[in-house]
Amino acid sequence: MPRLVSLIGAPTDVGAGARGVSMGPEALRVANLQPVLERLGCQVLDRGNLNGPPNPWQAPVDGYRHLSEVVAWNREVHTAVYHELQAGRLPILLGGDHCLGIGSISAVARHCREQGKKLRVLWLDAHADFNTSLITPSGNIHGMPVACLCGHGPAPLVELGGHVPAIQPSWVRQIGIRSVDEGEKRFVHEMGLEVFDMRYIDEMGMRHTMELALAMLDAHTHLHVSFDVDFLDPDVAPGVGTTVRGGPTYREAQLCMEMIADSGRLGSLDVMELNPALDVRNQTAEVAVELIASLFGKSTLMRRG
Repeated sequence: MPRLVSLIGAPTDVGAGARGVSMGPEALRVANLQPVLERLGCQVLDRGNLNGPPNPWQAPVDGYRHLSEVVAWNREVHTAVYHELQAGRLPILLGGDHCLGIGSISAVARHCREQGKKLRVLWLDAHADFNTSLITPSGNIHGMPVACLCGHGPAPLVELGGHVPAIQPSWVRQIGIRSVDEGEKRFVHEMGLEVFDMRYIDEMGMRHTMELALAMLDAHTHLHVSFDVDFLDPDVAPGVGTTVRGGPTYREAQLCMEMIADSGRLGSLDVMELNPALDVRNQTAEVAVELIASLFGKSTLMRRG
């Protein structure tokens, strides 16, 4: 039976510190995401783009930039992702900035509660995204989604999925982290997030990292991957607004995705922070599509089952 996949565009940069990721969904479509997935045996429906308020590009208020707009977009995302899961489909959210992970993952967590499933979240990112209004240096909410999902944030975001907190820190594995603000670092340690930063990957390798990140998955576990394109080294993926040197190489990222695919547990996906305005001839979108293909079973080597 073919895998039933839905593409959901969320063209907004209201949570980001640079404009341009609102063009990310179209760049992924131009890079042939749907045909690539279809060649891998998926039955793909492109649901088009969600609608939400424009980016007012204003200064933070009480530690948050554009809070009402971020809430509106995340409500749209939550409804759309939840609907696809209820229909037995695998939603791929095409961002847009990473604040949208609040709506996406709160919908996944709601679905898992109702289905009696466990949830594992792999957060592939250069950043921990665990800021709050009290410790954020910028007020940009794309630096806060994991904290909000764990119950630390404004009520309209924290309560989005109808359960507070939406997820437990122990359900999250962060991979590729290499840029964490000082206050955020203390909060990450305090909350006990499991973080495989780039030093860990350098010392232990991507294979060992992913074995630990995927450990204890079973048939009753829903695996959600939240893939921020700045997870990759900027030499591989320049089209992001928050580049941080020293990220995974192309091959390390391929191995990461292939091992996730081998688990057989992928149930939902975010692809976030692609900024075509900063890209070179859509290179980053094309790399992202290649990695998504690996998530859905495209392997570098011919392997016997």
